[in-house]
Amino acid sequence: MQHPNVRRVVAAAADAGLAIEPVRFPDGTRTAADAARSIGCEVAQIVKSLVFMAGDASVVALLCGSDRLDPGRLAAELGLETASVRRANADEVRAATGYAIGGVPPLGHATPLPVLMDRGLLRFDEVWAAAGLPDTSFGVAPVELATAAGARLVDLAEASG
Repeated sequence: MQHPNVRRVVAAAADAGLAIEPVRFPDGTRTAADAARSIGCEVAQIVKSLVFMAGDASVVALLCGSDRLDPGRLAAELGLETASVRRANADEVRAATGYAIGGVPPLGHATPLPVLMDRGLLRFDEVWAAAGLPDTSFGVAPVELATAAGARLVDLAEASG
């Protein structure tokens, strides 16, 4: 029997035309490093679903588990000043998405949220995203994920070098 959170993610994916098969990893997938170790993939193949506050509105940013989000890039994509964008706290994350930090999926949120996806995820054939719980993830082609999540493809990661 699937947990209600996982059922919500599966249903949201199906509604968006995406069939997913969540997998439970008893060792946990709360952090990108934990997830990569449990799944057996590169840390970069883990989708971080980060929730930010843009003024009074919530927004979800998806990026590689090995990358750091550049707040200036996120703000620019939203047409805002960097100072008006900040990481959402745990209560804000749960209120906006319906999920706790560590299990936030890229789709199936409690409220309709804008989703921005870093183009860096497209370099992989398969990425792994949280399925509503900190120990459950699903594999998916990044292009299919972007479509199902209604994500806008942008550059969000900090520039390297």
